[in-house]
Parts: sequence; C-alpha cells; structure tokens
Amino acid sequence: MLQETPIDNKQKLSFQDFKTEVLNDYRIAKISRECSLLGRREVLTGKAKFGIFGDGKEVPQLAMAKAFKLGDFRSGYYRDQTFMMAIGELTPQQFFAGLYAHTDIKAEPMSAGRQMGGHFTTHSLNEDGSWKNLTKQYNSSADISPTAGQMPRLLGLAQASKIYRTEKSVQHKSKFSTNGNEVAWGTIGNASTSEGLFFETINAAGVLQVPMLMSVWDDEYGISVHAKHQTTKESISEILKGFQRESDKDGYEIFVVNGWDYVQLVDIYNKAAKIAREEHVPVLIHVKELTQPQGHSTSGSHERYKGKKRLNWEKEHDCITKMRNWILDFELETETGEILRFVDSEEDIIIIEKEAKKEVLSAKRNAWNAFINDIKAEVNTACQLLDKVAEKSKNSNFINKHKKDLISIVEPSRKDVLSTTRKTLRYLSDENFAEKILLQNFIKNSLKSASEKFSSYLYSESSLSALNVSEKKPVYSDSKTLVDARIIMRDNFDALLKKHPEVIIFGEDAGFIGDVNQGLEGLQEKYGEIRVADTGIREATIIGQGIGLAMRGLRPIAEIQYLDYLLYALQIMSDDLATLHYRTFGKQKAPLIIRTRGHRLEGIWHAGSPMGGIINNVRGIHVLVPRNMTKAAGFYNTLLEGDEPALVIECLNGYRLKEELPVNLGEYKTQIGLVEVVKEGTDLTVVSYGSTLRIVEEVAKELQQADINIEIIDAQSLLPFDLNNDCVKSLKKTNKLLIIDEDLPGGASAYLLQEIVENQSGYMFLDSKPATLTAKEHRTAYGTDGDYFSKPSAEDIYEKIYEIMNESNPTKFKSLY
Repeated sequence: MLQETPIDNKQKLSFQDFKTEVLNDYRIAKISRECSLLGRREVLTGKAKFGIFGDGKEVPQLAMAKAFKLGDFRSGYYRDQTFMMAIGELTPQQFFAGLYAHTDIKAEPMSAGRQMGGHFTTHSLNEDGSWKNLTKQYNSSADISPTAGQMPRLLGLAQASKIYRTEKSVQHKSKFSTNGNEVAWGTIGNASTSEGLFFETINAAGVLQVPMLMSVWDDEYGISVHAKHQTTKESISEILKGFQRESDKDGYEIFVVNGWDYVQLVDIYNKAAKIAREEHVPVLIHVKELTQPQGHSTSGSHERYKGKKRLNWEKEHDCITKMRNWILDFELETETGEILRFVDSEEDIIIIEKEAKKEVLSAKRNAWNAFINDIKAEVNTACQLLDKVAEKSKNSNFINKHKKDLISIVEPSRKDVLSTTRKTLRYLSDENFAEKILLQNFIKNSLKSASEKFSSYLYSESSLSALNVSEKKPVYSDSKTLVDARIIMRDNFDALLKKHPEVIIFGEDAGFIGDVNQGLEGLQEKYGEIRVADTGIREATIIGQGIGLAMRGLRPIAEIQYLDYLLYALQIMSDDLATLHYRTFGKQKAPLIIRTRGHRLEGIWHAGSPMGGIINNVRGIHVLVPRNMTKAAGFYNTLLEGDEPALVIECLNGYRLKEELPVNLGEYKTQIGLVEVVKEGTDLTVVSYGSTLRIVEEVAKELQQADINIEIIDAQSLLPFDLNNDCVKSLKKTNKLLIIDEDLPGGASAYLLQEIVENQSGYMFLDSKPATLTAKEHRTAYGTDGDYFSKPSAEDIYEKIYEIMNESNPTKFKSLY
C-alpha cells in the first residue's frame, strides 16, 4: 500500500516536490529529536532547571502541521515542539532560549523566560496592545502546565469560528476570521483525557458543533502510570464511540491511527481538517502506538516503570525510526518503468541526520551565549563597582571576598549579581563616598530592570487598559423614575448589545428566560440565540468559552449563575485567564467579563462570599463588587471600553430593590480602582462593599442617635483597590478604622486591612487598633436565623462600632455589656 502512495493532498505534486517535502519533514523531525536529547543533557548538567520534551511525537505533529492553515488556532500541551517547528513558529535556538529562561522576548518569544520550555505561543498583539491580523498568521494560544487545562479555552477558540460564520453582526471583523473557516486544534496526552475538563469540553463541543480538531497523543502512560489505570478499556476512542455522529444525530467524527505511520497520518489529518473546517463538526483523532524515548521528564527515568519488553517495543516503533525505514524502503515504479526513490542510499539520510545534529548543537551554543553573555556583562559591571568601593571602605577584605566568590561562578545568574552587591552594601552602612552611591544606583537600576523582566504585564500596560477609562456619572430625568434594579441591568445590557456588535452573553439560564433574575429578559428574542445564549451546567467550559472567544476578538460576557459555583471554574480563571497577559509578556490577551451574583442569600452553597480565596487566586483579573445595579451596569460599560478580563459580582438580593433609572444607559461608567465615600463622618471610617454596605448604611442612622457619626466608604473594586488612597484620607480625619464584610475571617477584610494600614501607611493616623468584622469561619447556615448568626448582622455592626468608640471615650460611650 505504501508504494502506491495515494496521498490525497500530494496527487497534484510532482514526485520531486513530494520527495523534497518528505525529506524536509524528516529533517524537522530529527532536529526536534536532537533538541529533546540535547535539552535533557542541559538540564542534567544544571544549565536548565527542568525539561519536558516532545520526543516520540514528532511524526504525527508533522502531519498535523500540514493541515494547519493561516488563521487557525492551537490550544495544546507541552510536547508540541515539532508542530511549532513545522509551522515555522519555533527555531532550535528559541527552543534552547526557553530552556534557559532567557528574559528577552525577542530571543525567547514564547514567554520571555516566564514559563518553562515546552509552553508555546504566538504573538496576537502589536507593541501598542492592539490586535494583529490573526487570519494572516499561524496562531498558538499560550500553553499552561495543568493537564487538560488547555481544553476549556479550546472550546471558545473553536466556537469563535462558528459565530463569525453565522452571526452577521460580527462578519466585518476581518482581522479575526475569514467566514469562520478557522479550525481550533487541541492536543493532549492520553492520560490527561482522564481529567474532568477533557470530558466537559468534549461534551460541550459536541453540543455546540464547533470546528474543534482534538488530537490525543497516546504512548500508553501518564508519567509512570499505565493506561489500564487511566482509561476504561485503555482507549479513549473506544469509550467515546457514543459521540460518533450519525446521519440523523450530531456528534463527532472519530479517527484512530498509528503514530508512526506517516502516510496514514497525513491522509487522516487532511480529511479531518476538511470535515472540521467545512462542516463545522468536531473531530477526535486518537494517535496510538506512540513512544516516549526519554520518559516523562528530566525528573526521572522511564526504565523504573517500563519493562524490557516495552522498552524494546518502543525502540522498534519509534516514529522517527519507522519513518526512516519507510524512506529507505520506498520505491515507486512509473508507467515508463522508471523507479522513483526518496534516497539513493542510506548515506543520504545519514547526511540529513548529521546536519540536523550540527544545526541543533550550533543553536544550543548560540542560545546559551546570548543568555549568559548579558549576565556576564552585569557581573563585570558589578565587579568594577566592588573594586571601587573596596578601595574606599574599611571593610575591603570582606568586599573583596564577595567579589572573588562572584567571579568564581562559572555560569552566574542575575541572582548571584544582586545577592553579592546587596550583601556588600551592608558593609557600607556607616560610610559615605561617591562610589557607594554608584553601587546603590546599580542595585536600584538592577531591581527596576528585574521588575520589568519578571513582574510586568500582569495587567494591560497599553492605552487600552480599563484603568484609563474615566468615570462618567449616570444622568437622570427630572421626573424621578424608580424601577426594580434588574430593569437597569436589562436595559443597560440591551444598550451594550446594540452598541457593541461583538458582545456575546451566555450562561446557565441566560438565554430563553433572560437569567434567573431576569437581568437579560427578552434580549435573546431581540438579538438572537448566538448573542444571548443558554449553556449547559458546566462552569469550567463556560469560562473556557469566554477565554477562547475573547482571544479571537469577540467581547464575551460569561455568566456563572451564583458566586459559589465559580469555584468549579476557579482553576481555569487562576491558571489560564489570570496569567495569560503575564505569561505571554503582553503578547496575548483575553478581555473576558465574568458575570455572577452573590452575598446574603441563605445557605451553605448559595451565600456567595468566598472573596478572599477568589482575589488571592485571580491576580491578573479585575474583581469588582458593586453595591447596586446602577454601579454594576457602569462597570460593564467601563470594561467594554478596555482590554482586560474582569469578574463582576452583583448583589443577589438587590435585583428587586428600587433604584432610579438613568437615561444614559450604556454610556455612563463606574471607574475601576476607586472607592466611593457614600456617607461622610468624623468619628470612625467604615469600609465595606456589596450587600453588607446597605446594612452599614442602615446602622449609621441608628448610631447617629448615640452621637456617633461614621464615614462609610464603598470599596467597589477589590482588584485593584483604592488607587487614589482615599481611605487614608478618611483616616486622617477619623483616626479609626473598621472593615466589614461577609467573607470568612482572614479573607477580603484582611486584604483590605493590609492595603489601607500597610500599603497606604494608614497606621500613621490611627489612635486605636484597626478592626475587622467578618462572617463566622463556617459557611452560612440556612434560613433567616442561619444568616443572622453566621454573618455580620446590624446589631453586630452597631456593637462593634460602639465598642471601638467606648475604648476611645469610655466616659461618653459606656460599655453595653
């Protein structure tokens, strides 16, 4: 069969073209393998910290690359180096730059050294943060290490093509799609298909019928654990047979192919891509009989868990070995009797292999020199400064010892440079001369440079940042119109859908009934089932949809019904969305808005205030906690003018409360990062947010009867918080601080306390101990009494404030107990 070579996409090529392509593929495979082999050695010799490589998966990735087109997106895992090389988005030198963690984005374009090697990305953004034309380039969404964590995002990347093909309102966005023809390509190891995120995504893609092409690289192991412990029937394609589409039922197209069979792989990948691209049908390709020649990673040897029989089998079935044998054995007789071959002798292949090894050795050497020479230059500068301060210092012996130790380091790091110079500075604490100032400036400049290398781009640093959007106040008509607050949300979303055709809103019950609180009432009927959509009960992939859609130029608002259920998706938010801009050094973004509701509902799983856990897991996402729907709507308006992800938590018990209806819906804006003084006072500053703030406002009226005048500050925005330092301005007046929320002790209240007392230096203006008032350590018990005794009540708040005033002035405010 192989001699007939009926390869669909090669029939129109001359044999010479075909030969050239096959040999070039073999060359890429060998280069990739040499990178893996040499990369492992670099880790074991200490030049790199850790290595996880794509050896054993080279041939199927070559086939995948042939069907991958401009505009397509990859969402894969950390063994896809051959694929990235085959599409021209990874060079051997860049491979090693990633291994060494080179902090120059030009040298290491995957993450500027922020992720370990094997995590691949392409640049979606220009230097100013604006979008590139994604249809004119190959696209790889930035990888993450958590297994199957790439799956939810993959769903959104695929769904974007469906939306661009079927939704007329966005078909003008030519930078992001060409008639929805783009395929989203997923890759995963066989063992990681055991993760719930894999199954949740597979199911959702089947329901949505999106152009998602999923490759499972199957080498029978997950680290050291065999497939019999991982997967029912030891085969993911077997257990997914029920997903196979039928003539009258939607589903998947499923292919199974051996990972060493170059011809069949090329054929199947082209067929699969054609189905996904043209029909918008999800496809699964189970690539079996793969190997992992070096084991899972550099942290161990696979000889410990693979028997001799398996190791011999892997040697025989190595995909590159199989491809090599096929090339050597290939003969094709033409109609004229001419015998066509890829190579005349084995020597031709040996030449390719030697050249590949030489190229990789050169790339490794160049990458290392580029990495280490910058650091050695810093070592030289530091040593010159140490010489100068040693000449002037009475502690020259100690300084020279530090310098000698630094020079002796053969492969220095920036840590070595800074550690040495900072320790030296201790010897100069009581000395003053110009050379000391030079050393101090060197250290300061090095720390500043390090901040840019290692701590920049957590949030957008472009002019498009949501923090650059100024406040615009709501405007009201002369005839005061009071409505249920949900009407403000509904009508504001209506205005946003009309104003921004790229806005897509989806979630559980968000479509047909207009969400459980009717904040989207009637909008699906008005804007269609694509722009206002229902989803299944699957929080992780709801967020994943949003990430993928946002990475392709849409503006999704993903709704999680209740805040407590956000925990299902917290891993995706934390590991993927929150880190995306940071881990790509500002080269990719996903301005997803997550909408949910929480606070003050009764019961363990509907009380909705796990704020401390959330804010400490999602740095990189704005977290906004508006006290009412007017403020919430203003946040949505602001976010859609910016380019950053955010979580907006609406007050669950606020939808039926009356608020005045603004006339400039969709236009007014609540500024992110600013607090609001909702009541001025002189005796004590109370900081709170969300539903609890309304209780504080009620208590303030009762406190006034006791001659206690509190100032109430609405935090509004937890990430970021109080950028103008307005809280400390209040403390200068009141000299007392109480933070109240319904999170657990040590949660968001502790965060706010640190922000105000430490970061804003509020401690300087306190004349009594700062205090917090939170919920109990347990979850909220059910019922009215459960709420009263689990969370801060009006009486708790009154008595806590009175206690602080009693401590300050016991004569006037006599103890209540």
